[in-house]
Amino acid sequence: MHRIALTGPVAIAAALVGCTVPQADLDMPPAAGPAWPSDWQPTTGQPRPTDVPTIDLTQDNVPATWTCLPTQIDTAAFPSRRQLTRPWDGPTIRPGKLLPPHKSQKPQPEGDGPANDLRPGSVGDTRATPTNIWGFEGIEQTPWTPPDPTIAVGPNHVLVTVNMAIAWYDKTTGDEQFSAYLDSTGSPGFFEDIGAGSFTFDPKCFYDPVEDRFVVLALEHYNDTDESWITLAISDDSDPNGIWYKYRTWSIIQNGNETHWVDYPGFGFDQQAYYVTGNLFGQGDGSGWGGVLYRVLEKAPLLTGDAAVIHDVRKGGHASIQCAQHYGDNPVAFFVGRRNSTELRISRIADPTNPTVDSADCAVPAQSPPVDAPNPGGWLDTLDGRIMNAHWRDGHLYTAHAILSGASATTSRWYDIDVTTPSSPTLHQSGNVSPLQGDSYFPAVASNQFGDIGLVMGSCDNNTMPNIRLTGRTVDDALGSMGSPVMASQGTHGADGRYGDYFDLTVDPVDDTTFWYVAEYNRDFGWQTYVGSFEITSPSQPCTSDLDGDGYTGVNDLLAVIADWNGTNADVDGDGIVGVEDLLALIAAWGPCP
Repeated sequence: MHRIALTGPVAIAAALVGCTVPQADLDMPPAAGPAWPSDWQPTTGQPRPTDVPTIDLTQDNVPATWTCLPTQIDTAAFPSRRQLTRPWDGPTIRPGKLLPPHKSQKPQPEGDGPANDLRPGSVGDTRATPTNIWGFEGIEQTPWTPPDPTIAVGPNHVLVTVNMAIAWYDKTTGDEQFSAYLDSTGSPGFFEDIGAGSFTFDPKCFYDPVEDRFVVLALEHYNDTDESWITLAISDDSDPNGIWYKYRTWSIIQNGNETHWVDYPGFGFDQQAYYVTGNLFGQGDGSGWGGVLYRVLEKAPLLTGDAAVIHDVRKGGHASIQCAQHYGDNPVAFFVGRRNSTELRISRIADPTNPTVDSADCAVPAQSPPVDAPNPGGWLDTLDGRIMNAHWRDGHLYTAHAILSGASATTSRWYDIDVTTPSSPTLHQSGNVSPLQGDSYFPAVASNQFGDIGLVMGSCDNNTMPNIRLTGRTVDDALGSMGSPVMASQGTHGADGRYGDYFDLTVDPVDDTTFWYVAEYNRDFGWQTYVGSFEITSPSQPCTSDLDGDGYTGVNDLLAVIADWNGTNADVDGDGIVGVEDLLALIAAWGPCP
């Protein structure tokens, strides 16, 4: 194992490189100001740092370990806590246009995979109906397209990231409590105080229900100084208002005579660590494909603002891999990517303190990249079939992407992969989901404690504006089936060209039942994010009279009421005390839970 450790003054210098970054002359204005100069380029506003680690991953699948110190930031002390006061009305820029040349290196799945006779399920007869649908509009158009929205949900707050901004809201009312740009164009930017310049991109976030923390990531890249960073922030508790521990971690990777920078991040967690993946593109002229960086950050020191312990591994044969967000005690950490037309690549890391990557292929129904979706505004880019989200629970790995349907349509495909034997993943079920008319795209999938699977997706057709649809299934529904998608919200204007690139879905940490999503549609000024929640009716959800959780109201529950007479633990009717009313309610509910 390679080991790179920065300690003492060198470590401090590496952690604090550029912690106070002046506004560059060509930085974007923080609100709807004048258009950019035609020659605008991202800049750090400072010289290239020198005290950074050399991360040598020349040896494939051999980890390098190093450390990084944080900077503590208090968002409650920001002089401007609500910086996104109106949508950007100037020209927008695609982040990819400002990165080094890398189209020629763009990783592609390995063509046609082995033939199989697997067939996906579809929309069918299920008892799953999205209910309690509620939502509100979130971050409006920034100077960047696509927005790439992600969501994190805590006990009392909903946090959203987009290119290149962050905001969080009261979970009950949807009222905004904080918003800022992520880069140095903020007042200040969320990552500006730890050195971020004028170009953060591809942000992601999640809520860690194990530790009750919000975690945020953004990439940085600067052509003028050949810099690449993976920048992270961890809240000190379940309230994003206040202290965050922020780490700006170097991500220029040495591979023999080549150096690589990181693009297209995956972001996940489990009980022990936080995980980041990214494609490794060649520095300079863009030559040299490096595969995928798997970055593992041991969780414990991050929670107290101690030096991050970082383990990096490179897999040269991999491409476009997503990290899973793990709910429960997983045996290994899982990752997933599209291998070829009939297989997904399921990667895993068994030991996050000394990581190496093992992989196995999982046969799935045939799929190929989607096509653009027609709508009243033109043709909406549905991306290219890459995996965008992954979720693990109880031995199953869930993921989704858009695929080609028929000769000229796009539909949403979801997978439920059995990984109880990590080295031999097998497809448990899969399905295609679209509305009765039109295309669907940007699917995101998750499961809850009852085995319900929720799905959010975009939809449109020639006569229907881009909109947001919800569906799902219960644990007892026929394998591969989901209910007919329900429209949750719709934009007022159409879209043409790059849009998205993805939606996101997660589960409420309080009840482990409610699904929360972030999605988007278009308004007159451009893109608009939308945050919402919904539930799936679950036949396996215990009723209030099922005190022992066996799915049946019976003798054991009756005995529990009697044993807790005048107490509070067996309060069937919810009046705060156990008595005759609870006994009568229990008798009335006798039998299987509905």
